[in-house]
Amino acid sequence: MKVHDLHPAPGSTRGKRRVGRGISGKGGKTAGRGTKGQKARSKVAVGFEGGQLPLMQRIPKLRGFNNPFRVEYVVINVGDLADIGTTEITPASLRERGLIPKKGLLKILGNGELTTALTVSAHAFSASAERAITGAGGSVSLLPKPWAVRPPAAGNHLMNR
Repeated sequence: MKVHDLHPAPGSTRGKRRVGRGISGKGGKTAGRGTKGQKARSKVAVGFEGGQLPLMQRIPKLRGFNNPFRVEYVVINVGDLADIGTTEITPASLRERGLIPKKGLLKILGNGELTTALTVSAHAFSASAERAITGAGGSVSLLPKPWAVRPPAAGNHLMNR
């Protein structure tokens, strides 16, 4: 027989000790709380640190913000354009081949080698991508953004005076 095999006899369970019910039994008078002090009296709130500014109030909140005018681009490199096989490259043709997702503005980046002349249409180009495409004898054309004029953020009307 081992210690983990020991169990109390059936029906021999004992109830929880009820403290603070008079001086007649164990747990009378101070009811196991010792003597005096804040913890001997009533409740202490969780996280209370004796009047010191609690940790949850000391740590910073609300760091940063989400810019409502951030423009997210789907990026593809010049090296990936060389493997496509066509000379006319648009966001629609890249979506058909599954190279970019259905939504989002397309930006071409200049990583990789390009030897064939391509006609590339995108919403944005990096300077190195533009040099690589035109250097290989191709051409670039900027597509219009889906917005005409971007309005100022709500609440910023006082800043523009």
